[in-house]
Amino acid sequence: MTPPRNPTATTSTSTDRAIAPEPIEPVRKAITVNAPQAHAFQVFTDGIDRWWPREHHIGSSPMVRIFLEPHEGGRCYSTQEDGTECDWGSVLAWEPPSRVVFAWQITTDWKFEKDLSKSSEVEMRFIPESSTVTRVELEHRHLERHGAGAPGMRSAIDSPNGWGGMMRLYAAEAER
Repeated sequence: MTPPRNPTATTSTSTDRAIAPEPIEPVRKAITVNAPQAHAFQVFTDGIDRWWPREHHIGSSPMVRIFLEPHEGGRCYSTQEDGTECDWGSVLAWEPPSRVVFAWQITTDWKFEKDLSKSSEVEMRFIPESSTVTRVELEHRHLERHGAGAPGMRSAIDSPNGWGGMMRLYAAEAER
């Protein structure tokens, strides 16, 4: 006698297995700032609203403020002129003053992605070169998780208006 089939169980064959997406090269950027490590970390995290461009958001109305909650599991979100909040990520690692990692929960059509497995990650490392100078390294990885539009997203975040420009804005604020 054959046991009853579990309707929620799945079987797979070589023809119906999901094919893992090809890895996409991470976007990597680095900048040296004339600021101590703790200050460099604070300006990127708690001070993000001072340097993040207002036009870089996925909300439905103009952005008022941007936040990165200071703990693992924290939200990355913005508040909008219409009073709404717009999530755009989640804090995955919080290690002041040396490292923060957050999920980039933004789809290729610039909307919020709830599913972390479809989100890329941004790791920021703050490496002291002296007591007054910090090297800040960014790695935006796992871009293939964004699906078919991932190469276009990679191009956008690696463009002059992407992470490179953002890092220059950040460095200017950190050195103020």
